[in-house]
Amino acid sequence: MNAKELIEQAIALPVEERALVVDSLLRSLNSPRPETDAQWAKEAERRLAELRSGKVAAVPGEEVFERVRERFER
Repeated sequence: MNAKELIEQAIALPVEERALVVDSLLRSLNSPRPETDAQWAKEAERRLAELRSGKVAAVPGEEVFERVRERFER
């Protein structure tokens, strides 16, 4: 089986199984780093706590993408 055939078969999988394939392939390229993962988890928890407490406000997704578009149009 060549890469093109493999990709065609993978695309035909249900979304959950495709996500598992993608995750597995990415992990094979980037070895897991428990220390880094733990730091990111801690940061995510801190940011979530700030959102829930009202200390910061979420920026709507549309606004984020608009800012990105504006930055790249310059």
